[in-house]
Amino acid sequence: MNAKKIKIHVKNNHWGPGTFPTDEKGEKVFTITNTHFEKVFEKFPEIKKKIEIYIDWDEDNFNSSMSNSDILLAWNFPTSNLKKISPNLKWIHCISSGINHLIPLDWIHEGLVLTNNSGVHSKKAGEYGLMSVLMLQNHLPKIITNQKNKKFISLFSNPIAGKTVMVIGTGALGGSMIKLLAPLGAKIIGVNKKGGDVDGCSKVVTIEKIDSILPEVDILYLALPETPETKNLINRERLNILKSSCGIINIGRQSAMDYVVLCEKLKANELAGAILDVFDPEPIELDSKLWDTPNLIITPHVSSDDGESYIRLTLELFVKNLELFINNKTLVNRIDKNLGY
Repeated sequence: MNAKKIKIHVKNNHWGPGTFPTDEKGEKVFTITNTHFEKVFEKFPEIKKKIEIYIDWDEDNFNSSMSNSDILLAWNFPTSNLKKISPNLKWIHCISSGINHLIPLDWIHEGLVLTNNSGVHSKKAGEYGLMSVLMLQNHLPKIITNQKNKKFISLFSNPIAGKTVMVIGTGALGGSMIKLLAPLGAKIIGVNKKGGDVDGCSKVVTIEKIDSILPEVDILYLALPETPETKNLINRERLNILKSSCGIINIGRQSAMDYVVLCEKLKANELAGAILDVFDPEPIELDSKLWDTPNLIITPHVSSDDGESYIRLTLELFVKNLELFINNKTLVNRIDKNLGY
């Protein structure tokens, strides 16, 4: 008698207003197909024999399929009564690094593991981060604003070497940027929960110690997940102690910074410029003040998503974890229910 196969439910999302993905292009990038699985299983033929995959859209067949599924692969999903709907469910893999849309995690029952996509984004995020740091150093937000206003003004810059860049959030996203920036000679100060060493940083501190350093920062780089500890971290008081020549980048979550105050300071020329990739809600509302804020570059949440390889990289991580799952070993990228990351 053949052993029962492990059932994986894949939940893809159609795009729509106020949803993820936010447009048709995004839907194409983030949709997981059988073809994607076939390609990744070429490297893991033994695993392929042990699993069955059910690919679905939104919640079309969610309850019926999840009634006998062991694993869920998705971005979002209904968390209410999940244990009752899916009594066999043992593992959920979220196809993004951020899981703030699933918080609070009180729905995670004993025996259920949640993992995320941390690391899949790192190469793309690192290159975007380096680009954005150099754009600020070379006054690109101001230059673009001047272009819109038909002003030809010389704005000279110098190399990034010797400039102080504070990176709040030194995980996969922030750390990948640090590795690319460090060889250019910037003074990089990392900020993380424990103050642990980070390759490329001249110093690493905890969040509690940033107020004494913020006044000397030339570029403030945020790569934080959304947790209770990170909400409104860069508030009015902290934005006010930055020098007017400081530039700001946020690729983590909007909740870490007060965007209303940021816009006020950009309009008053009390900050040099900003590059923002994350917003709430997404897409940005048409009447948002962000659209008309000077010296601000908006990118539509694309800093860390590789449009050509995102699903391949996601499934390579997922299948490696699947191998661990089959062998009853600890999965990588496990989310701590209490910490929220």
